[in-house]
Amino acid sequence: MAKTTQLDDEQPFHFPLTNSEVLPDPSKFFSENLLSSPLPTHSFFQNFVLNDGNIQEYIHPYLIKPSDSSVSLCYPSLSVSSHSMHQVFTPDLTITSTTSTPSHHVISSFSDLSVTLDFPSSNLTFFLVRGIPCVTVSLSQNASLSITSIHKISSFSSNASPIKYTLQLENGQKWLIYTSSPTIFSFSLDMKLTFSNISSDESPLMVRIAVMPDSSSKSEVVLDRYSFCYPVSGEAIFTKPYCVEYKWEKKGLGNLLMLAHPLHLQLLSKDEGNVTVLKYFKYRSIDGDLIGVVGDSWLLEAEHVPVTWHSTRGVNQDSYDEIKQALCKDVGALCSSKIGTSLSYYYGRSIARAARLAMIAEEVGFLDLISLVKKFLKETIQPWLDGTFKGNGFFYEKQWRGLITKFGSDDIEEEFEPEFYDNPHSLLGYFVYGIAVLAKIDPNWGNKYRSEAYSLMEDFMNLEGKDSKSKCTRLRCFDLFMLHSWDSGLEESVDGRDQMDRGEAVNAYYSAALMGLAYNDANLVAIGSTLASLEIHAAQMWGHLKMDDSKCSDEFTMENRLMGILWSNKRESRTWFAPLACKEHRLVNQVLPILPITEFLFSNVGFVKEVVEWAMPYLNRDGVEETWKWLVYAMEGIYDNEAALKKIRELTSFVDEENSLSNLLWWLHSRRGHGDLHQDSCN
Repeated sequence: MAKTTQLDDEQPFHFPLTNSEVLPDPSKFFSENLLSSPLPTHSFFQNFVLNDGNIQEYIHPYLIKPSDSSVSLCYPSLSVSSHSMHQVFTPDLTITSTTSTPSHHVISSFSDLSVTLDFPSSNLTFFLVRGIPCVTVSLSQNASLSITSIHKISSFSSNASPIKYTLQLENGQKWLIYTSSPTIFSFSLDMKLTFSNISSDESPLMVRIAVMPDSSSKSEVVLDRYSFCYPVSGEAIFTKPYCVEYKWEKKGLGNLLMLAHPLHLQLLSKDEGNVTVLKYFKYRSIDGDLIGVVGDSWLLEAEHVPVTWHSTRGVNQDSYDEIKQALCKDVGALCSSKIGTSLSYYYGRSIARAARLAMIAEEVGFLDLISLVKKFLKETIQPWLDGTFKGNGFFYEKQWRGLITKFGSDDIEEEFEPEFYDNPHSLLGYFVYGIAVLAKIDPNWGNKYRSEAYSLMEDFMNLEGKDSKSKCTRLRCFDLFMLHSWDSGLEESVDGRDQMDRGEAVNAYYSAALMGLAYNDANLVAIGSTLASLEIHAAQMWGHLKMDDSKCSDEFTMENRLMGILWSNKRESRTWFAPLACKEHRLVNQVLPILPITEFLFSNVGFVKEVVEWAMPYLNRDGVEETWKWLVYAMEGIYDNEAALKKIRELTSFVDEENSLSNLLWWLHSRRGHGDLHQDSCN
């Protein structure tokens, strides 16, 4: 797949420049040669470049924590309750320079699947590649490093061929250390293991460190066999629609051993003969078992998910009158009022809600209403694109290179404004949906504002690499190892990145694909569709908790059908805005907005029934707003359409900024008689 349409470097960005008063300065931890390129704001190593840069990150299968001239490795244990799961950090091993004064690390390079940490004053370089059974450290000539542990070292042994050392810790862990060439080493009484690079040709000493995943000799044989080959970086390449290829740059001899999480294994191409899956070689992880895969590249193939303006199989014609009556009321309300907020997130939701009315009207043949929606969309979208919106607006922030809002640039307390690049795909996805619909129904308007439209979309959908002259970082929110987006941006946390709004993540890439349809951009359609499909796979893998699931602990799964907050290093039942009893709120985050692609997000009818039966009893508690009851009933409509319609018709309040009665009726009437559509295709 080629890249998305890019703006020329000489062409000015389509939104005014601004300086943020709250964003951190990236210059401390990024090498100077990287500062002239767009920098990542949602990366897997984000903690390494914020504040003191010394908060751990989860780089499967290890928690890794930098400090002054040292890096600590942890093979984490899991702490579990019925409402949360998290990996516990303990500095099992700490690698420290012995030949320099303490200094902080510098990011010298990064990619989709890797980051390189340099300690310039200590001649240490750590190649941290995601899915590495062995952490690789480069030690310059005449330099030395030491390895210590918070646990007592109960035994130490060495084996000269291959150059291998074994540390047995009192906590039961066994660590293997491999060196690329002979070295001077010592093991002191204070439990410190020291290695020195004694090469005469100025070549670095490569030290590789791995924990034994279990006590079996078979696992040690595997690590020994592949200890001569190591990765230094990794890229994810979009080769064709619905496919992502992983390619690692490797050094050393032999084949490359990496670790795959459960979603990798689900999507790993069965037709590729260049990989071998070692099912018996596995590491534990909060994401499920990490399984050994041998091969220099992997091909991941996602399910084909149709991106369409309308429902996949259409709406039953005998329901047209009911939908048209609702459309008259909803479109009439648009014409008699304005969006009552300047907050970008809520404003965007209102735009997308209105745009859905046009698509529903088109699908049921009520074309007279489309011109009214078009007028509303022009009046509400255009000021954000031409800079005339009063009070707020989009601005280009040049330090981290991306879009923020006026509110977000100077008001740290303003909720739902992307002051730290949090949730940009969710916010912009709503605008992109509205723009895509308006460009479809008014091509002349679409052509006039095409550059501005693409600038919004490319803020989270740019495929250019860090070495390009692009205005925005590569795939700002989408994690090409976990295969889903993260919400949180430039904020450090011991739990890593977090995601709560999975429905909005799907919407962002679906909307980008629709923009491609509106502009006849087959490339953008393919990329948006691919990312939407991957987001759906990931939501079903880690957000949908079936009763017979083994992905999470039994204690956690017993209490939860839907994930609340998914972190890099933690799982939680709660959401940010509601207590645990508000199970309908977890549906909000997993489902909304309701779109044609939603049926593929919830394609497993049996699981949908589990979710509804799990949430429905909690609708009877005191104080439950009717505003959210409709969402549980909408899910019920997938398998019991008549019961859901009856409940919906009895409600008096069910709308918010992103839904309408028209959209809800469209959803339910497009479910009727289509139960055979919902097969477990992506689970």
